[in-house]
Amino acid sequence: MDKIISKLLFLAATSSTAILALIALFIFKEGVPIMAKSGLAHFLFGNEWRPLQGMFGIFPFIVGSLWITAGALILGVPLGVCCAVYLAEFSPKKWANILKPAIELLAGIPSVVYGFMGVMWLAPIIRTHLGGPGLSILAASCVLAIMILPTIVGVSIDAINAVPKSYKEGSLALGATEWQTVWRVILPAARSGILAGVILGMGRAVGETMAVIMISGNATIIPNNMLDSVRTLTANIAIEMGYAIGDHRQALFATGVVLFFFIMGLNMIALKFSRRKF
Repeated sequence: MDKIISKLLFLAATSSTAILALIALFIFKEGVPIMAKSGLAHFLFGNEWRPLQGMFGIFPFIVGSLWITAGALILGVPLGVCCAVYLAEFSPKKWANILKPAIELLAGIPSVVYGFMGVMWLAPIIRTHLGGPGLSILAASCVLAIMILPTIVGVSIDAINAVPKSYKEGSLALGATEWQTVWRVILPAARSGILAGVILGMGRAVGETMAVIMISGNATIIPNNMLDSVRTLTANIAIEMGYAIGDHRQALFATGVVLFFFIMGLNMIALKFSRRKF
């Protein structure tokens, strides 16, 4: 029975790897030819996306993705880490038992609901009080910051709880306050796990599609500030794949190739940090 179970588990593991390899092979097969035809530099750093004229420059989408991801991290990381510290170190147990599942519940809300709330509530506020079209980098960053909270908070809490209790007890015994112990001892010891959570949250922000389509404005331009509308790599694929043909369709797959390498890089960094001991 043990041998049968072992073989079944091995088959499941190899099947997952094979499926991932087939997906990657299909994306590369469809996307690489147009990159070779247009030129890699022109494809990555071109400013014009005009499929009907054969112009496939995705640099505005790369910049838009980076702006929105950076904004989501600036807003979401401090909030997520502070929530994790409070729940792990300062919160009464009864409150932690309520707040932690509530934060984790955010991961189960469909992204279209976040997008709808952003369009109906957040975008008008930004348009009225800050200017611009409302559907902008700022709106998308605020929504994505909420969407990545479960990832950052969950991983950070696990990293903080993994710190040996002797660290905290030794610091308190030396006369440090509870906050000094958290700031000077626990957070540095849990830094690798917290960074891994941040990078995984970044991967979620980069890969989000539906909410970003609804609230980013989808303008194919290079933004100048947080109030400008942009289009991300994922949004560009989702918006145009339904009617794209020929080189246009291949260019969208090539965009997927760029996104594939970007996400793979983030996952490798997260894995490296999760295994590193500071």
